[in-house]
Amino acid sequence: MTSKAQSIKLFSFDTPQMRAFHMAWMAFFVCFFAWFACAPLMPIIKGEFNLTPAQIANINIAAVAITIAVRMIVGPMCDRFGPRKTHTGLLLLGAIPVFGVASAQSYEGFLFFRTLIGAIGASFVVTQYHTSVMFAPRVVGTANAATAGWGNAGGGVTQATMPLLLAAIVMLGVDEAFGWRLALIVPGVLMVIVGLLYWRFTQDCPQGNYAELRAAGIEIEGGKKGGWDSFKLAAANYRVWLLFVTYGACFGVELFIHNVAAIYYVDTFKLSLKEAGMAAGSFGLLALFARALGGYVSDKVALRNSLNGRVTLLFVLMLGEGAGLIWFAHADNVVMAIVAMLAFGLCVHMACGATYALVPFIDKRALGGVTGIIGAGGNVGAVAAGFLMKGVGSTQQTLVILGVLVTASALCAIALRFSASTNAEHALARAAA
Repeated sequence: MTSKAQSIKLFSFDTPQMRAFHMAWMAFFVCFFAWFACAPLMPIIKGEFNLTPAQIANINIAAVAITIAVRMIVGPMCDRFGPRKTHTGLLLLGAIPVFGVASAQSYEGFLFFRTLIGAIGASFVVTQYHTSVMFAPRVVGTANAATAGWGNAGGGVTQATMPLLLAAIVMLGVDEAFGWRLALIVPGVLMVIVGLLYWRFTQDCPQGNYAELRAAGIEIEGGKKGGWDSFKLAAANYRVWLLFVTYGACFGVELFIHNVAAIYYVDTFKLSLKEAGMAAGSFGLLALFARALGGYVSDKVALRNSLNGRVTLLFVLMLGEGAGLIWFAHADNVVMAIVAMLAFGLCVHMACGATYALVPFIDKRALGGVTGIIGAGGNVGAVAAGFLMKGVGSTQQTLVILGVLVTASALCAIALRFSASTNAEHALARAAA
């Protein structure tokens, strides 16, 4: 019987595990690209719809709000229907509002479709679920972090490429008012293509697809019953809620920066749209390696110091993130701002990777529920940051407050520490594998 992969053969597409690995990060990449494709174009969209600061704040909040509910639903759906069906459906249905936002004729219409687009952020949960069931404990942290990190890089790519795509369209003789709409069609098309490829090339777990396995009477590791049972088991575990907070403090901040970075550089340092897009894009592109690095380091420290080594790493990274945010807020020139952003961005992405390196060890009976709830925490953090900025009225002051809150939330990481018996069980399982 096919079992979980003990290693990551990066340039292979031959096994179910590696097909799931590559399709998972590609699916999350195009979803993340589409999710934040509007952000670098907001200076133009702001002018077309005559948006007020409060309306822009509403749009930023809407972009991440609905993802909270969808992530909590999608995790148990993976247990029930399998990640293949869940991810394919999310990609194909999620493309509809991406096309819709390009046709918006008013602030209200734009806000409506921007809200619905947020649902595709749940792709992250399916990505983490799929790699968690495909890879063994010794490499699952790296697998989770790499797929999530490369997927997250879609946020950086969209910041850098959407202004360039718009510029290319304008060079063809199309005015900006119609050009940004054409540009936003591209990520929707990519989602449809990858959705069809996901259905064609993946399966739910190393043994096959859940429907066939259940029909054959074969037990499935994550979520024995699936659905609501998985959610209830996860919700009863206090470690899930501690990671809910820590993920809100790292991924929530990441989403917030994706939404505000481009317009912050334009307003504060008077950069052009292209220059601001490149600056903001560098933050997202850290995900190409930094999130994977967080998972890799977590796997390595676990070999020496058990599960509590993973916990300590997360704590240290969150302290670094908090300090870096405060530094970024006080940068008084664009060069220092970019350096500070990259410094705290490294900690942000690594902390995200370190968080999901812990997820597979919280409760194997309810992997979907655990993955979904913790993933939703990231969006709760982003929504809270959005409301904070709306209330404070200043991006700079918001960044300072977020830095303090992130530093305080690092205490939740320390509270995760596992007992000696749990660490011993983990060591035995690792040795057996």
